[in-house]
Amino acid sequence: MKGSARKRANGVWEYRHDLDPDPLTGKRRTTGKSGFKTRKEAERAMRESISSHEAGRRVAPSRRTVSEFLAEWLEATRPSIRPVTWSKYRTYCNSYIIPVVGMTALQDLTPVRVSLLYAHLLTAGRRHQRTGQAAGLASASVSTAHRVLHRALGDAVKWGYLPRNPATDANKPQVGRRPPTIWTPEQLRAFVKHIRGDRLFAMYLLVITTGLRRGALAGLRRPDLDLEAGTVSPSRPRIVVDNKAVDGEQKTDSAYRPLVLDPVTLAALRAHVEQWDAEREAAEHTTELLFCWPDGGEIHPDTITDWFQKHARAAGLPVIRLHDVRHSYATAALKAGVHPKVVSERLGHASVAFTLAFYSHVIPGMDKDAAGLIANAILGEPPADDDADVGESVRDEPVSPLIGEGEES
Repeated sequence: MKGSARKRANGVWEYRHDLDPDPLTGKRRTTGKSGFKTRKEAERAMRESISSHEAGRRVAPSRRTVSEFLAEWLEATRPSIRPVTWSKYRTYCNSYIIPVVGMTALQDLTPVRVSLLYAHLLTAGRRHQRTGQAAGLASASVSTAHRVLHRALGDAVKWGYLPRNPATDANKPQVGRRPPTIWTPEQLRAFVKHIRGDRLFAMYLLVITTGLRRGALAGLRRPDLDLEAGTVSPSRPRIVVDNKAVDGEQKTDSAYRPLVLDPVTLAALRAHVEQWDAEREAAEHTTELLFCWPDGGEIHPDTITDWFQKHARAAGLPVIRLHDVRHSYATAALKAGVHPKVVSERLGHASVAFTLAFYSHVIPGMDKDAAGLIANAILGEPPADDDADVGESVRDEPVSPLIGEGEES
């Protein structure tokens, strides 16, 4: 935007500068202001006005604090986001952001202040420090705080409270992706063997052979299970909000698609339904939840996790999260050669690109196998005998076999 300052006949200075053309007619538009004592004051005000317009809006001065804004923002966004997400936003705002910068005026937030907030959280942000724990938060937690604050301040810009988002240029912590903790197929089989005979055996087997999320497992209802077709279609997951279990929604639309069950899992579910019908008749309960207490009472998702980890200890296995069984399932499927697109769909991921990115730790071994498989398809199987006529081979070295050196087919 171009502009200039000039002295008027009455001795005061004014500035005028261009605006964007009229969106309807395309005609030139200008704005200005007078009443400045010197050219320097007028030019400084003009630069500020140009910067404000280039940012897309003029922002009325306000002493609204960060705490006041976040309280307003949480209330305004509650209807538009998932309850579990909103609860997480509130926790991060109240636990980590407001205690440090809550009394700061919203318009006084700068990239430097936001960067200092993150630095403080990394070194001394933990509110309840257990014995042996570091005083600072993990970089992943501070990164989450950044995402919450960035979204909130982005809405502040939309609402006209800020000219731009100060979190955009802040120095956010770098978080390296760590491969998830998983069980091997052998460990999964050991767990299945240990829990065989448990009242909820079918529930544990279902998560092992399908990778269902905990919420879908806890919220599975009798109509979601089609024993004739051999499929399961989770409809309403049970999620935890403020320590209470409530009905939620699937994370992606693809999570609603029917999952075909293997014969072993299907047989276990048939047996469970027979037991469920008998308990339902005896207790005269009306719940449709497939995995519940004998009297029809709902099982809290956290209780399912507690039971799972108790079983893991009893089986002598590494204690992992229930969600890590999902990762174990995906890793085993990919290593077994199941197409990533199929794995992605069965896990209910939004895209196969996410599946490949998240399970990138599995790719190196798959890539080695693929190299031999592709080469064999193009060049033919490698010679089986040491006295094969190397001269007829395309290359001096034999083609790498599909299986690794020292392994048996």
